[in-house]
This record gives sequence, C-alpha cells and structure tokens, in this order.
Amino acid sequence: MKLGVVSAILDQSSYEEMIDIVAANGMDCVEVACWPAGKAARRYAGVSHIDTEKLTKSKADELVKYARDRGVEISALAYYPNPLDEDLDKRAGVIRHLYSLIDAAELMGVNLVTTFLGRMPSRSVSENLVEAQKVWEPIIRYAESRKVRIAIENCPMLFTEDEWPGGQNLMTSPAIFRKVFQLLDSEYFGLNFDPSHCIWQQMDYIKPLYEFRHKIFHVHYKDIKIYKEKLEQVGILAAPLEYMSPKLPGLGDVDFGRYVSALTDIGYTGFSCIEIEDKAYERNYDDVKRSIAQSVRYLRNYVS
Repeated sequence: MKLGVVSAILDQSSYEEMIDIVAANGMDCVEVACWPAGKAARRYAGVSHIDTEKLTKSKADELVKYARDRGVEISALAYYPNPLDEDLDKRAGVIRHLYSLIDAAELMGVNLVTTFLGRMPSRSVSENLVEAQKVWEPIIRYAESRKVRIAIENCPMLFTEDEWPGGQNLMTSPAIFRKVFQLLDSEYFGLNFDPSHCIWQQMDYIKPLYEFRHKIFHVHYKDIKIYKEKLEQVGILAAPLEYMSPKLPGLGDVDFGRYVSALTDIGYTGFSCIEIEDKAYERNYDDVKRSIAQSVRYLRNYVS
C-alpha cells in the first residue's frame, strides 16, 4: 500500500507547497482537493489545489511532473459535494464540476476521482436510490469513456443541523452499497472506504472490506472518538458531533492494526490516504503540519 494524505487540510498552501509538505513527510501519494476555485462551502471543503475547470494538457503534465520529481504520486482528484442536491440549480453546478474532475483525471493520467454519491435529505432511501440511478448513469458512462474510475466515500454527511434529517450522502452502509452497486453496475464505480464512519453508526468496519474487496478503489485513514458520557445524554438521534469527534489516526476508536490487517488479507495494494479533521490540532498552521507528521509516524507502523 502507498501512504498519503488528503490535501484539503493544507488549505493555506499552494499546490507546489502542498506537494513539498507531502514529500518532506516521506509520503508516497496525495489525494488532491479539487473544489471549484474560491467557493468554500464548509470546513475541509472548498479547497482547490487544482483548478480542474481551467486545466490544460500542458498544465496537467507540469503538475504531475512537479509531484513525480519529488517522489509523490497523485492517488485521486477529490471533490465531495452533494450531486443529488434538492436544489436543481446547485445540483447542475455540482455535476458540471464533477465532469471537469473526470476530464482532469484523464489528462493527468490519475484515472481516479473520489467523491460522494449525494442524497436528497428530505427523501427516503428508496426514493434516493431511484434518483441516484437517474443522475449517476450518465456520469458513470462518461467516466467509462475516459477510462476514469469513481470511488464513493461512505460518509453520511450528517453532522450539522442543516444536513438533517437524511444527510447528504446515501452511500453509508453495506446494505446500501449492495443496492447501489446492483443499480449502477460498472467496473469503473466503487468505494473510497473510511472506517471511522462505521464507528459512530455502530457498524463493523472490517467485514465490508472482505465483502466488497473488488469494489475498494481507495481507502482513508481517519479516526473517530465516541464520548460515551455525551452519547448517554443525547442518544443516537442527536447530531453526531454532540457525542463524537474526528481524531488523528490512533487517537480514537478505530483499531488500525485490524483495519490494515484486513486490507492485506484482501490483497489491497493501492492508495491509502490520511484524512485529518482533528480540531485539537488546528490552533495554527504549524499545528496542522504537526498533525500530518504525527499521523505519518503512527501509520508507518502498519504501512511501509
């Protein structure tokens, strides 16, 4: 496996500075944040290390070379919005930008886009499955024509009050994985698996690795800490951030030894990226950089 980081945490750095930080920490790869330029919507989003809408072949080659010269591969181009937004104008803008990532991934020879399936928060799972098939079939066909794979992260996007009641990403559980993969059957469509999202949903994060081994295109390392005393006060129907918090790998409830062991069991040898969202390491930008170094030191116990 190749160890890297999701670049969104390095929002104060240019593409070149971000690559230099990745290389200085001895990482093998980076999942590059590619939101629309200058349109931050929430923390850890809106980061645009590559403007995919303006990317040319010469610029793509230049970006790839800069990384390669420093021993860094680009694991994927990342954009995590809501492609099923109930506001159809917003939805159209999201999908338009998603197509630009597919084009950019082809230009750069990266051939992988990481994103969300999306969800209509006020509608049922069944209704969302119908809508997802309608929206995603043409996107997947386009990706297939460009030989670009799409990996959907299993984050519910159900953290704040404005994301309730249903969240903004349907791809949250093994039961839904099965239904979505049946509806959208393509070798170019799979998972970007993150164990932390299973923790607070009270699901096993090891078993899905075995069942969906052929659909795992990319994986994340993020940890989650459940505060039991808070959960006992608010219950599982509360906004999750009332009783849990994202943490650096090794500081929460994910057993990364078991997780990486299972990945080796299934023969996964692809890209694995640290996703840092630990507010305890955000007092300043030096703190952020320290969180990356600390995470790499920890995970090198498992990923060499």
